[in-house]
Amino acid sequence: MQSFVNRLWYGKSKGLTELLSLLLLPLSGLFYLISSCRRLAYRVNLSKRYRLPVPVIVVGNITVGGSGKTPTVIYLIELLRTQGFRPGVISRGYGVSLEGTRQVLVGMPASEVGDEPAMIVARTQVPMVIGRDRVAAAKQLLASSDVDIIISDDGLQHYRLERDIELLILDGERRFGNGRLLPAGPLREGLWRQHQVDFTLVNGDACQPGELLMTLQAGEWRAVNGDNRRTFTPESDSLAMAGIGNPQRFFATLSALGIKTQKQLAFDDHQAFSLDEIQRLAGDKQVLMTEKDAVKCREFAMQNWWYLPVDAKIEHKFDQQLIGLLQQKKR
Repeated sequence: MQSFVNRLWYGKSKGLTELLSLLLLPLSGLFYLISSCRRLAYRVNLSKRYRLPVPVIVVGNITVGGSGKTPTVIYLIELLRTQGFRPGVISRGYGVSLEGTRQVLVGMPASEVGDEPAMIVARTQVPMVIGRDRVAAAKQLLASSDVDIIISDDGLQHYRLERDIELLILDGERRFGNGRLLPAGPLREGLWRQHQVDFTLVNGDACQPGELLMTLQAGEWRAVNGDNRRTFTPESDSLAMAGIGNPQRFFATLSALGIKTQKQLAFDDHQAFSLDEIQRLAGDKQVLMTEKDAVKCREFAMQNWWYLPVDAKIEHKFDQQLIGLLQQKKR
């Protein structure tokens, strides 16, 4: 399903996919009307916005699908810590059946907190709370942890939460796709929204004026089951799998690293996995996956399953500009 939607939104507009996109335009018009009314309600104070007692940085996008938000959140956590801040993170916890809020602790399964929150906490041990209502999640975070700044993982359209700084993360290859609103295109909001954010970070491709380049730098291969005694050696008959917003980015990284695989399997973003399913696909062959997928497999991983962590690298002037903007907004 995800591959078809990607062709519809990000492929070349021709034939049946273009026709289907055009047929969906009336629904895009309805989406525009509803979202515009919602934004207007907050603008004229018909809906109440909530300001927290600490600064809030929102990391989001205006397109559906993966763009590099999670590595950016991890980058911000580490940057803010070097500047003496005590960051905490809030997130929706996509795919989790949850009433209210839940604190994310190291080692909690992705099925209970979501793959991205599980990955962020495993990597950084940052205080984190998930919940559909980000205001409620932020309140619990402040009540349970000693944090002095909050990063919202996604939530650019969650207008109830006041924010001090907005980061828009953009896939440099796919950018805004066909430029249409949901469901005819990938846009959650119109292209005008880019001009309202404080920073646009472009993941992995050329920037346009006013944008900053971000690249994802591959780290060292690690065993999914946490056994660090073994050393990774690529095998030509291995299977590569990715259940992320843009699986081809992972496969392209493998090619750039000179790693050849027998099979590459792309799954929907946030896809849940089981031991039986992966063994049915890979047998006893070596399995290569993303870090985001690894957190969903660590409880049942075999010894020859490996994941590749990546780190965001952003133009140096971004660090200075972000910290300077935070100082201006300090309260």
